Amino acid sequence: MSAIGSKGLILDENLLFERSTVGRCGYDLPVLDVPATQPESGLLRNSIEGFPELSEVDVVRHYTRLSTWNYGVDSGFYPLGSCTMKYNPKINEVVARLPGFAHLHPATPDHLSQGSLRLMYELQQALCEISGFPALTLQPSAGAHGEFAGMLMVHAWHHARGNKRHKVLIPDTAHGTNPATAALCGYEVVPIASDGVLSVEAVATAMDDDVAALMVTNPNTLGLFETNIREICELVHSRGGLVYCDGANLNALLGACRPGDLGIDVMHFNLHKTFSTPHGGGGPGAGPVGVSESLEPFLPIPVIVKEGTSYRLETDRAHSIGRLRTFASQFGILVRAYAYLLAMGPRGLKKATQLAVLNANYIRARLEGSYHLPYKQRSLHEVVFSDAGLPNDCHTLDIAKRLLDYGYHPPTIYFPLVVHGALMIEPTETESKQEIDEFCDALIAIAEEAKTNPHLLHEAPINARTRRLDETQAARKPKLKWDSRVG
Repeated sequence: MSAIGSKGLILDENLLFERSTVGRCGYDLPVLDVPATQPESGLLRNSIEGFPELSEVDVVRHYTRLSTWNYGVDSGFYPLGSCTMKYNPKINEVVARLPGFAHLHPATPDHLSQGSLRLMYELQQALCEISGFPALTLQPSAGAHGEFAGMLMVHAWHHARGNKRHKVLIPDTAHGTNPATAALCGYEVVPIASDGVLSVEAVATAMDDDVAALMVTNPNTLGLFETNIREICELVHSRGGLVYCDGANLNALLGACRPGDLGIDVMHFNLHKTFSTPHGGGGPGAGPVGVSESLEPFLPIPVIVKEGTSYRLETDRAHSIGRLRTFASQFGILVRAYAYLLAMGPRGLKKATQLAVLNANYIRARLEGSYHLPYKQRSLHEVVFSDAGLPNDCHTLDIAKRLLDYGYHPPTIYFPLVVHGALMIEPTETESKQEIDEFCDALIAIAEEAKTNPHLLHEAPINARTRRLDETQAARKPKLKWDSRVG
């Protein structure tokens, strides 16, 4: 970020309770024209005693100031690795708020909701074409929910064949939700070590007749394409297993590679990462799941089907894993993704992937002389550095905190676990060369400060509103609300 205006007007903000003044009032009711009465004692809330007394302008300024504390893709570069925090076109928000979509009751009968059903059906078809899968469900509400749905279908497929298996293989470069998903489905997790990219030999050593599936992230969390994925899929299939792909990094593959063509059996999408919609803070999201032909009978219900020119939700599916949520899907997110796909088209999606990869590799080339690059292979959409070799006891956390002083949200740190002191950067396709150059300049300056003035890193953030927090206490004992007992 340019040094011009980077410090700006920084206002601190007390709690409304702390700003309260006895007798100040923020409303003006008309004169009472009916007899006054006292509510029944049971209707009175003692808990609201001590509420702040404020004027309207006190409240408006308070919340307006708080709103400026947010940092997101609308306010600056957000290089959070493996999360694809890219700019989302505002027209998609407008489309999702059209009354015909926004006000549609989810219980509306099929014959009165043909427009929304058509949108979902065509979105399904588009995602199948992009990914190479013959069938797909839009049901899951988020990426992890999609993982869960996918692995439930894997479990159901083995069960239907009378072949109960108990283990799931997960490489050390996979996303952290994968082991949790496998465990939730009752599987024992077997980790596999990789050398950046998973080898056929490593899978062959771990593979046996008790393995239900391999859960692989491609591109993996190092930003590397799994170059052996075809051979690995053939190996797993030859021993009666299935291959699950974590599709969270699909932003690196659009228009260039289709997971279904590689032999993948099941994969979840993160619509809220790859196809518009801001994310973070718990949602909302949407995690559709694409499946191979053999897994199609196990898709969750309802399934959207087209008959002639009409659409309907089908629930009579003998082998389905059942319903994952109350209604059809996370509809507002689907509308945004559909609008994004229509606006981009096949050429636009491919161009976005090319720019995402180009931007990540440009950062890799600019920073390689200043930071340790543990894996030398050409990366895709994200690149992982480490703090190895930084002088004067400076570490990844110090770099992240110092970046705040330069006006940037830090990248993902200390993940993936396979890299000690990891610094994972994902620029996405929506950042300009100017923005990326300024970000790289800041990181290069920080590397120089580590040599000449490490105090700046150890004390950072210096210019931020809040200085360095106790990370452990903030995570384990967060103080998220005002408590009248402690003030």
